[in-house]
Amino acid sequence: MNVPHPIPYQGSKRNLASEILRYFPSKVDTLHEPFAGSAAISIAAAANKRANSFHINDLNKPLVDLWRAIVNTPDKLAKEYEILWHEQLDDPKSFYKKIRDEFNLTGRSDCFLYLLARCVKASVRYNANGEFNQSPDNRRRGTTPATMREQILGASYFLKGKTAFSSKNYRDVVLKAGASDLVYMDPPYQGVCGNHDTRYLASVQFCEFVEVLEQLNVRNIRYIVSYDGRTGGKVHGVCLPDHLELTHMELAAGRSSQATLLGRDDVTVESLYLSPALSKELIKPKMIYHFTHSEQMCLLEARA
Repeated sequence: MNVPHPIPYQGSKRNLASEILRYFPSKVDTLHEPFAGSAAISIAAAANKRANSFHINDLNKPLVDLWRAIVNTPDKLAKEYEILWHEQLDDPKSFYKKIRDEFNLTGRSDCFLYLLARCVKASVRYNANGEFNQSPDNRRRGTTPATMREQILGASYFLKGKTAFSSKNYRDVVLKAGASDLVYMDPPYQGVCGNHDTRYLASVQFCEFVEVLEQLNVRNIRYIVSYDGRTGGKVHGVCLPDHLELTHMELAAGRSSQATLLGRDDVTVESLYLSPALSKELIKPKMIYHFTHSEQMCLLEARA
């Protein structure tokens, strides 16, 4: 299935979404994404009917406002984006700076979408005042209006009428999840989320994150965490602690963009952690056939 992807976003799990969906339980009431970003997992789950409803949350409020516009007023947003895209053509570089200033003053969703489509590596950057300051990629003009419209309308089709939006601290979101829900968490990787890193509005503290997972375990909540990983022989961050009793899986994400530029063959492997409640459910006979032999052994050993 060609799953829509209207928001270009560095770190998106779009290419891994189908693999991550394999670890979903058979029944999910609400899928919560507290670090939504491009909401790639929510869209994929909606397109494949793997959850009944969705909760898209991100501390970046303009991003959540953009998601609300994509889902609830797709035609209006597509038209606004088309106007901006055509207005840029005479002087794309100067126009980008103008729209960046406009967005920082108003937070307009159409401006934000345009900036994400045009900025370097589809990567958000903020200055010390919380203003978007990423530079434009002057080699391209961004997603064409026709393609963007298709992606926006597609996402709206799958999510409209069954999605809640919020811009809260992730703790306030996950601790409200129920036993019939699933929480998918993709926090900033430890290796790139220092307190002064301009790629993120706020960092996620390791100890605090572990404490939240402990609380979810006590409540028997099903969750999946994308966290740390490795590229070639370089390990990113510290593994989540053993006392959480998580099942650790690894997903091959292909060659990194940096490795490609340097002509290296380093393959990025991303870690996926399954909560005890979820692992226990997945080893039932009706579920385990979804996995390879090595994955089956991993799940079984985690429950031994």
